[in-house]
Amino acid sequence: MEEEKIDIIIHAGDNFRDSVYLKEKSKKPVIGVIGNCDFENTDREIEFELEGLKFFLTHGHRYSVKYGPEILASKGQEIGANIVVYGHTHIKDDTYMGGLLILNPGSLSQPRDGSRGSYVVMDVDNGSYQYNYFYI
Repeated sequence: MEEEKIDIIIHAGDNFRDSVYLKEKSKKPVIGVIGNCDFENTDREIEFELEGLKFFLTHGHRYSVKYGPEILASKGQEIGANIVVYGHTHIKDDTYMGGLLILNPGSLSQPRDGSRGSYVVMDVDNGSYQYNYFYI
């Protein structure tokens, strides 16, 4: 996707400094949370809205995501999210549960599912969305 068409970057934690670097280099807004390997004093989770959709962003380690998305889905439902974005496992995943999308873009630098590094580009428009995984 062309850089000028990207409106915002979402970073799901670990290596929080990468989100700062992305913001400086891209000149785009970055929404990021810390992961279990980060020590910055900043947000662990963020709720935000884009184009009529409510997002919940967390690294995921506090929701036991290594054992499944159920606890994370419950939190998403509790706050009325449409889309939950998380990291932690470094394994790409897109699960629909309880009426919401639970999305892990994978990892650019340390994928743990045997694939190449991955990220997601999502197009959000007026309450609907489409997304694709891309690999480096």
